[in-house]
Amino acid sequence: MEIYQIRAFVTVARLGNLTKAADALSITQPAVTAQIKALEQSLGVALFDRTGGRLALAKAGEALLPTAESLLVLGAQLKAEAQHLQGSLHGIVELGIPSEQPDFLRLGELAAAVRDQLPLIELKTVTLSALQLHETVSTGRLHAALTIVVNPPRGTHWLPLRSVRYRIAMPAGLATALKRGGWRDVAQLPWLDGPAGCHTHLLLRDMFERHGLAPRVVMQHDDQANLNALVRAGAGCALIREEIAMAGAAAGDFIVWGQARADATLGFMISNERASEPVLVALSSLMQNIWKARRADPHPHQALA
Repeated sequence: MEIYQIRAFVTVARLGNLTKAADALSITQPAVTAQIKALEQSLGVALFDRTGGRLALAKAGEALLPTAESLLVLGAQLKAEAQHLQGSLHGIVELGIPSEQPDFLRLGELAAAVRDQLPLIELKTVTLSALQLHETVSTGRLHAALTIVVNPPRGTHWLPLRSVRYRIAMPAGLATALKRGGWRDVAQLPWLDGPAGCHTHLLLRDMFERHGLAPRVVMQHDDQANLNALVRAGAGCALIREEIAMAGAAAGDFIVWGQARADATLGFMISNERASEPVLVALSSLMQNIWKARRADPHPHQALA
């Protein structure tokens, strides 16, 4: 029984797909299959049910998965402690982020803190959708990520940082034409959406699905941080972070429709397997200190920008 066989088992169990697991492990699909079969032979039990051409955890696999995950955590901890004994923390840390304004994510403060307290660490950011962030972190392809979600991501070490609320912003012309219309009328207005899997897309779909509806999307835009500019130009309606939406409405740029809102949480996640790595423990500590200081800010409206 080898650690790489256990890693293959856990990765396939998490993703439920051999092809995705092979990509996550950077090996071929036959190699993944061979590693799992070797582990099954070593343990003397079948970990997966392969009947009907489908791959699902067998009862033994379900029972052994928590222990396998714990072994990976311990293995990572052992390696990290050995590296720590070798000297200062160093290397590149890849941090996933959602499409949002850097000030809102406190990226500048994080970069400054890393520069001052972890001088041998280079921080590299990668912008991905909420679903991609979860998958790449949970499978270890990214060290960590800031993400915006409704519920804590499963299979990760999760640190909530602040609540986030989104409101419906619409051009004044559309709001005037709508008058006292309800959800069905709002759904028929032109909507600006983000790519499938991004946080605003998921929040928008959930908001309308609760009313048995779907928005009429006329444009998908990758840059979720600046949808308010498109609404201001009259392109359509969009789900926009509340502080931006209310400021735009106060400036007469657009209208905020009713009391409709979508609530989520901005948080920091690390895969369970890598949560004990010294670099990520240090990064998590920096993140907590940055947001703790912000919560203590005597001018909270500035902290929410």
